[in-house]
Amino acid sequence: MAGTRNWISQVLAVTQFGILSLPQRRGSAAAATFGIAGVVAVLVGVLSVAEGFRQAMNASGSPDTALVLRGGADSEMVSGFTRDSTRIIANAPGVASGPTGPSASAELFVIINLPKLSTGSDVNVPLRGVERPALGVRDDLRIVEGRMFEWGKDEVIVGRGAAREFAGLKVGDQIKVGRYNWPVVGIFEAGGGAAESEIWSDAAVLQAAYHRGDSFQSVYVRLQSADAFGRFKDSVTADPRLNAQVYRQTDYYAEHSTAVTKLVTTLGYLIASLMAVGAVFGALNTMYSSVSARGREIATLRALGFGSTAVVVSVMLESIALAVLGGTLGALISFVAFNGFHTATMNWQSFSQVTFALAVTPPLLVQGVVLATLIGCVGGLLPALRAARLPIAASLREL
Repeated sequence: MAGTRNWISQVLAVTQFGILSLPQRRGSAAAATFGIAGVVAVLVGVLSVAEGFRQAMNASGSPDTALVLRGGADSEMVSGFTRDSTRIIANAPGVASGPTGPSASAELFVIINLPKLSTGSDVNVPLRGVERPALGVRDDLRIVEGRMFEWGKDEVIVGRGAAREFAGLKVGDQIKVGRYNWPVVGIFEAGGGAAESEIWSDAAVLQAAYHRGDSFQSVYVRLQSADAFGRFKDSVTADPRLNAQVYRQTDYYAEHSTAVTKLVTTLGYLIASLMAVGAVFGALNTMYSSVSARGREIATLRALGFGSTAVVVSVMLESIALAVLGGTLGALISFVAFNGFHTATMNWQSFSQVTFALAVTPPLLVQGVVLATLIGCVGGLLPALRAARLPIAASLREL
């Protein structure tokens, strides 16, 4: 026990000497610290894009809501139903009842081009035609500015995210739909989900504008409960009059977020790894400078009986301390710069823009600090071993 206490006191003493000498090496120490901070800030910033997109897609669904597409379709863009088919789906077992009948909304999904405010270039923005039960199927939707469009009229309401990211979507503006200009009469929120990236109108009016007859592309259904999903799905998929596949809404949007989140996450780790190599060299340079500047000090301590392992551990601790400082700084920078920042990206399943807010979550911050710690360990190992192997006699002769 006494030997352990003595070794710990040696480590603390050597570490203290190293930290007190940092002002003499402030240039290299600052370079290493800010280099690591940059790595962490970039990693967390890129991963916050994937996390924000994932959260937006996950917020888009409810476990007691189902989405019905045509068999073989992987998105609404390539799906299609007749009016008779949508009625069969609406009357299937397990569908909840609303004030006007079954809580089922047959919907139309089209793409229009609008300029993106940040770049001025045209992008694909989703325009959705809905039926009256849509407001009951998606009970988190609320008008926050203006009013709801009137059924049967050429009017639209716009999601909060779309109004923020794309030009011409403020209340009072007009957008071109088919050959006509439709006024924007309201802005809505939907719990931060993907619906806030969309423009909504009356499905019957949108059908006429695009000459779609009485066809739809999807049916959104509010179920009696989350447990009713299996009964509803079995009924719809087994009905010989239908060619349909049924998704729980949460599963559908989670699946659609996978491609983007994987791509962004992979790029984030790749960029951070390349930057980390440079940060490791910065840490190596700093710690080698520390060992070189403290060569006589370390030799003196070892001549007084300090062990080699105490020297190794103290140099490693100094390197890790600088790295953790840089990691914490980078995490704070990324949180201030990125958390809550609104942007939009392409949803490759629907080939339309999805707006969302970047999310710097505690797990991402922890990842950043852990990466910084690893950089500190790798950058301090070789200098620490060199410090422990310095010839005592040769170093003392430099005094």
